[in-house]
Parts: sequence; C-alpha cells; structure tokens
Amino acid sequence: MITIEKLKRDLNSVREQSPVIHNITNYVVMNNTANALLAIGASPVMAHSVDEIKDMVGIASALVLNIGTLDKNWVESMLLAGSIAQEKGIPIVLDPVGAGATKYRTEVSTLLIEKCRPTIIRGNASEIMALVNDSTTQTKGVDSRDSSDAALESAKLLAKQSGAVVVISGETDYITDGTNTKTVFNGNTMMARVTGMGCTATAIVAAFAAINKDTMQAATHAMAVMGVSGERAAANARGNGSLQTLFLDELYNLSDKELEKTLRIV
Repeated sequence: MITIEKLKRDLNSVREQSPVIHNITNYVVMNNTANALLAIGASPVMAHSVDEIKDMVGIASALVLNIGTLDKNWVESMLLAGSIAQEKGIPIVLDPVGAGATKYRTEVSTLLIEKCRPTIIRGNASEIMALVNDSTTQTKGVDSRDSSDAALESAKLLAKQSGAVVVISGETDYITDGTNTKTVFNGNTMMARVTGMGCTATAIVAAFAAINKDTMQAATHAMAVMGVSGERAAANARGNGSLQTLFLDELYNLSDKELEKTLRIV
C-alpha cells in the first residue's frame, strides 16, 4: 500500500542513509544522474571498467545498468556487475535505452534481463513494448513513439515474464508487478525536452530500491518524487535549460509539506 507517510519515510531514509548507487550508464547522462542522486541525498558512483566492477559492486547498495551508449565492453561489465549484485542480494535497475531502435539494443536488453534478473526495469513506452516483441513498435532513437497508456499491457506481461517490477515513464507514469499497478500523474511535458530525464528517473528508482525492500513501493515512491520535483520545477522554468537546474533544486529542497500538497497518485 502506498501512503504519503511511507513516501516521506523513504525520502528521509535516502537522505539519512546516503546509499551508494553504482551506475554503469551512458556518457550523455552521467553528469545529470550523478547530480540528481546527490540532490536527493544518495551517493553516486560512475564506473564501467571491467577491472574494477567487482570492487565497486562490493560497496554499492544498488546497481543501475543503462545501455544508452552501448558497446560490447560495457555489456561485459554489465553482465559481470549483474552477476555480483545477484550474489550480494542488492537491487538491479535496468534502463533499456533505445530498445526497439536497433536489433543490437533489443538483444542486449533481453540478454541482461535473462542473465542479470533485474529487480526493476524502467523505460519509456516504446522500449517496454519492444521488450515483449511487439512487432508494431519502433523506438524513435531513444525517444518513445508511443504513450505510456499504450504500453501498460506490455509492461504487465514483461513483469510476469521477468519477475521484475516494470516502470513506464511518460506523461503518466505506471508501475506494475504484473498484477498490481500504481499510477503517478505528477510531472510536466517539458521534462521530455531535457536529455536524460528518463535515465535520471532510473537512478532515483535505484536509490529508493536501495533503502526499501518492497520493490513495488520503492519504485512508486521514486517516480512520485521525480514527478513532483519536475512539476514544481516546470512551474518556474522559462524553458528546458532552466528546468534542468530548477529540477535539481526541487529534488534537494523537497519537503514533506510539498509532497503532501502536490502528490497525485493512485
């Protein structure tokens, strides 16, 4: 069950515990996601060399696997990190960036789901639909051609197939374990004009998964914080440039009172 009190508890836990989030992520978003994790109170590590994966995963509280700037060396690192994270029992959050855009991306995403058994999969609508072999779906680069509403049934199927909680981010965010579904209505369409907002959501999801073993609840809380912060930032932004800066400020300053005032979730 999702309540405002549990959400506030988890936000405070992230700030108090400052979990280490190991990100094997893409060049485009490293700065964005690191700053977002710092703003929310977590401790980011960006490390993708296979030579240090064992040590880095060893100190992490959660692992992010993000295939945005993909190559075979990073796939090797991701598979190794996923294996170690499973042994350690820490949550793994997969971001299948651009799945459906190329055969290689879709195949790597499927491989990581099979071998790493992610705890949570977060993607846009087209990426999620591509992962359940929907032949009518095509990803526009790393952007979605489809609405999050259109992907909900695919997300439920993917959750049942993979055992992961699946998050669809978009104008409306859906979080499902295949049976139960939560919906977050917060956010603003301007967020789609800032590169890496989806990748940032993935990192924040990992931070909440690090401190809450209820995966469905953790993912929902993370998307709620993401949406509320984005919505509040957009209210004062002049465009996507100022939105990015204000978003970090909102994450940093987000209070219990502001959550209670702004949150729209069912």
